[in-house]
Amino acid sequence: MDQVELALNEPPVVADVGIGVHGTRGPFDVFRLPDLWQLHLYGYAATLTVHGVGHAIRPGHVSLVPPDVEVRFDYLGRSTHLFAHFRLPGLEDRRTVPLMQDAGAETPLLSGLMRAAVTAPPARRSAELWTVLWRVATLTMSPHNGPHPAVSAAIAHIESNLAGPLTVPAIARAAGLSHNHLTRLFRAETGATIVAYIRQRRMERARHLLRASTQSIASIAAEVGIPDLQAFNKTCRRELGASPTTIRA
Repeated sequence: MDQVELALNEPPVVADVGIGVHGTRGPFDVFRLPDLWQLHLYGYAATLTVHGVGHAIRPGHVSLVPPDVEVRFDYLGRSTHLFAHFRLPGLEDRRTVPLMQDAGAETPLLSGLMRAAVTAPPARRSAELWTVLWRVATLTMSPHNGPHPAVSAAIAHIESNLAGPLTVPAIARAAGLSHNHLTRLFRAETGATIVAYIRQRRMERARHLLRASTQSIASIAAEVGIPDLQAFNKTCRRELGASPTTIRA
């Protein structure tokens, strides 16, 4: 098995997401999850064997294993990865994805998104993981395997801090570039300004939470970094074309 098919027209149902530490009690693990997909983002070197085929694991690699498939991990020592176990209720918009991929320049972004899913409240984990899965599904579409590493670092910082105040100078520091350099690079790579990207991502998350969760509108507004309800309502109308109440209905 070298490829899997993901149906991404609906958000995943998250069973568990976290940080796994392995290789401390033995040199290998063998297991399967009868009803759940497995997503791993690795920070170590090892080997994953699926259906008798070995796949080399390296830092920055990401794997997707369908339900009811036995896997074997052979470790070289203490091994830490980010993981998610989930169901895919959707049946459409199927994407053929390699079982194992090198995330390359996308690694900081995927790591930031998965860590955001780990720390997110339960109602938001599905939205966070859905974003990760779309990113993983499109890794091979870019001939350069993702944007410039500094832009990826900036995006990862943004995604991990949407609930708090975000300023371009702080994002530039996280990316290791000057304010002006990151601004030019970000616009060239994404076609959007940093401020516009932040606004877009906050509204995408707000729309999903309004439709898919039972959180209060005030709670959602705070989670997307716009705790003032009047400002949140105004931004929803301007960016999404309707009030939060209408979007929820």
